[in-house]
Amino acid sequence: MTPADLAVEFPQPEDLIYLNHAGISPWPRRAALAVQRFAEENIVSGPLHYERWLETESRLRNQLRSLINAASTDEIALLKNTSEGLSFVAGGLSWSRGDNIVTCAEEFPSNRIPWQALAERGVILREVALPPDGDLESALGAACDRHTRLLTISSVQFASGFRVDLDALGVFCRARGILFCIDAIQGLGALPLDVATCHADFVVADAHKWLLGPEGIALFYVAERVWDRLRPSEYGWHMTARPSDYDSKTWRVAGSARRFECGSPNLLGAHAFSASLSLLLELGIAAISRTVINNTIYLLDQLTNNLGATVLSPGAERRLSGIVSFRPRDGEVATLHRRLREHGVVCAVRGGAVRWSPHFYTPRRKLNRALALLAAPR
Repeated sequence: MTPADLAVEFPQPEDLIYLNHAGISPWPRRAALAVQRFAEENIVSGPLHYERWLETESRLRNQLRSLINAASTDEIALLKNTSEGLSFVAGGLSWSRGDNIVTCAEEFPSNRIPWQALAERGVILREVALPPDGDLESALGAACDRHTRLLTISSVQFASGFRVDLDALGVFCRARGILFCIDAIQGLGALPLDVATCHADFVVADAHKWLLGPEGIALFYVAERVWDRLRPSEYGWHMTARPSDYDSKTWRVAGSARRFECGSPNLLGAHAFSASLSLLLELGIAAISRTVINNTIYLLDQLTNNLGATVLSPGAERRLSGIVSFRPRDGEVATLHRRLREHGVVCAVRGGAVRWSPHFYTPRRKLNRALALLAAPR
């Protein structure tokens, strides 16, 4: 896809420098057009062609299966958001007093609060700080013992952009019978994730960050081997084995991850999400990841060597993601963030630092303009 093609998909004005894909991403044009067609069809004929809408939802499940290399679309559920999926895991497993869960101390609240809420059931959350040597995997492993039921981790830490070795953690968990849960929202769409090689039991990710989709729809991967270990905590017509049998007074849960979808599907979101994924899969996640990491390497070099900023993101290439966090030389994060916004740079403040997160389509000239603002006199 040429730069001209990308400009068609992302027709952002030249004076806008969008560096907040770790927050909420702009849609590609094809997603907007998909929603427009869906809306126009609703105006003209309502749900007359509902079966075709369900075909789009089915295509979305298959796109997600392909994206994470799941064994089957039966392992893919479509939820509202990451928090819902993580809450399903926390609320659906059978816990015993004294069980513990291991995670990183730098997690986003979505991957902390559901586990903290289990304290009333006697479940302990062990939060491991990122060690100075960066070997988070060993530190997490050392925190596990015979009472550890689950290890839950973000594929990429939201504030620093630290990238976790999911394969290493997955092998560790599988060898010890520990369930492995991944909050993939800060990596999926920018970095590869293979649920087979990392032995994931659960993966959750909203559409609205690196996946370039809308809010209100999310991937929830549940490996078939753990379906029966996770009790549904929401109930409705759609999660049954025969959802179209409205008259029967008896029911059983669906023989797939659809058992976690209690009610009517978000078909509007499915149309937009499927369109966004079609772009990512067309380009290939491997190619997208190379561009994202190259952007990160370039920004880290400029910030460190030319601008004297204090970089909070990791330095080792295998730890890099699409997130670059830094503090300016004078340390005035809030002032810098305000000045960047005034000059059209959309970014965030996280963990006491400015956080930039360009995607694969962000042109180098816009990165250079954002960097120039750091060097410009106040």
